[in-house]
Amino acid sequence: MNSKTRKILIPLVVIVVTVLLVMFIKGNPPQANRFSSPPKAKVNVAVKTLTPETYQVMIDSFGTVKPRTQSMLVAQASGQIIEISEQFREGGFFEKGDVLLQLDDRDHRAEVKSAQAALLTAEQSLLEEQARGRQAVTDWERLGKGEQASSLVLRKPQLAAAEASVLSAQATLEKAKLDLERTKITAPYAGRVLSRSVDLGQVVSNNMELASIYAIDRVEIRLPIKNKDLPFINLPEQFRDGAKNSAGSLVKFSSDLVGKQQWQGQVIRTEGAIDESAQQLYVVAQINDPYKATSANQYPIKIGQYIKAQITGKAIENVIVIPNSAIYQGTYVYVEEQGVLRRKNISLAWQNATQAMVAEGLSAGDHLVITPLGQVSSGTQVTVMGSEAYQATRGKAQRPSREELEKQAKEQGITVEKLIEQRRAARKQGAQ
Repeated sequence: MNSKTRKILIPLVVIVVTVLLVMFIKGNPPQANRFSSPPKAKVNVAVKTLTPETYQVMIDSFGTVKPRTQSMLVAQASGQIIEISEQFREGGFFEKGDVLLQLDDRDHRAEVKSAQAALLTAEQSLLEEQARGRQAVTDWERLGKGEQASSLVLRKPQLAAAEASVLSAQATLEKAKLDLERTKITAPYAGRVLSRSVDLGQVVSNNMELASIYAIDRVEIRLPIKNKDLPFINLPEQFRDGAKNSAGSLVKFSSDLVGKQQWQGQVIRTEGAIDESAQQLYVVAQINDPYKATSANQYPIKIGQYIKAQITGKAIENVIVIPNSAIYQGTYVYVEEQGVLRRKNISLAWQNATQAMVAEGLSAGDHLVITPLGQVSSGTQVTVMGSEAYQATRGKAQRPSREELEKQAKEQGITVEKLIEQRRAARKQGAQ
């Protein structure tokens, strides 16, 4: 074929191919949905139907244990410590009247005897002076010629001085006996030793500090109350005339210092000033008989121990309570209305770590969405978990059609029966 013939055939081939391509395109036009909107994705959500209820407010707080009564045990006599009670040590318990320390009392016994001797001498002088006074009266009646005798003649000043000497000797004896009694240092109340500063053989002097002790009948815990919690707690306020407005709220204390420990207490008073640093009001709670052995507490409470407190507040009627996980940015929630997500702004009356009491924004019967949502806009279509639509969608997803099974079996190079058997085995293994 010469070049002239090729030049003629090439254009003819191009024309024929172009005609055939145009005919194919016209016979198979593309189906483009240029102006149709994409299908809207549905979100599966769980909802809670809101109903008013009576809600018991529980307020969380914390504090450290402090003794209600704490004293510094001081020596009121001097001497050497010759005996110490087994309970006179850090952490030791004692009862009221127990002898904690015994001082050497020999010097004090000698002083008692000396004071007794001085009293006997003073009493003898008094008796002698009384006799002289009677004799002076008799002499004046015989020699006075009926005149009025002076007090000095009748020896009244001398008699008063003798009586004063007796009183002074009696006081000295009582003081000596009291000092002797104080050589036995006794407990002023049932308590426990917090710390001690003396030991056996040590010589102590008057007004010397011996130990720090505290009463064990009850302990106190100072609890901070947030300002938002004040309207929901029973505060035992006392007025100038002695009147009280109400009894304090009950408190449940707990600690995990040594295992799980629990105590029951009560708020007994409210402090008279706002704490300047925290700008919070503090209340004082009390635990009665905290050192009594119980099955719940294997170890006694410790002074200075950090404990958690759960204060029983007021019971609020006819309120709507929702979980905090359903609140976004603290200001709004999502509700489901006829399969559509709606955003609602709310205001809270009270809130703790897990729940919130709604003041405005929600009503009884609202379907609150409790499923955590990300960036979802109001108006999104949703399917409520547990509804008929959700069950139908879930069942359809779990049971693929015959065509889908055949397609999957063909891709894996196995039969449909073999694929069904594998799926059953997988579901069984997953259930296990």
